Amino acid sequence: MANLDKTRSDPAGQLLDELDDVRAGMLGIEGTSQHMQPMTHFVDRREGCLYFITSRETDLAKSIVHSATAHYCLVSNDHDYHACMSGEISIINDREKLEELWSPMMAAWFEGGQDNPNITMLKMSLNEASVWASTRNALRFGFEMVRSNVNEAHTPDIGEHTIVKFREAS
Repeated sequence: MANLDKTRSDPAGQLLDELDDVRAGMLGIEGTSQHMQPMTHFVDRREGCLYFITSRETDLAKSIVHSATAHYCLVSNDHDYHACMSGEISIINDREKLEELWSPMMAAWFEGGQDNPNITMLKMSLNEASVWASTRNALRFGFEMVRSNVNEAHTPDIGEHTIVKFREAS
């Protein structure tokens, strides 16, 4: 369940925790006509970035010439936490990082394992995220809805929204 106090006091830490708990989100590249695509992310807390392993043959990888701006959207397993992150994304060739991130799940996607010549990695440096955290408490949600219907001046208090700045966009 989303911790609304943490959304207010440590939204960046909470976002990184949620990224650790959820295995996939939707990744899209700005300025392309492509739809966002489901991807598995790997979090690097120290660098404030996400890594993705994909094939060089995907439209997503082909759309990143040198670098581009990407958006990555995440919904928590409990569906009470939503985030849309933005940042610069680029293709990287880092065998050591690939070995660090490799897993049996990745091996299922790539014939020949890590030596598959079509494997590439994407690195998304997080600039900013828009985060929404809401209560999953049905009683509180119902109370807030009734209260809003009785008092038109009352806006339901069922969650938090905040913007997290990791670094300035380049």
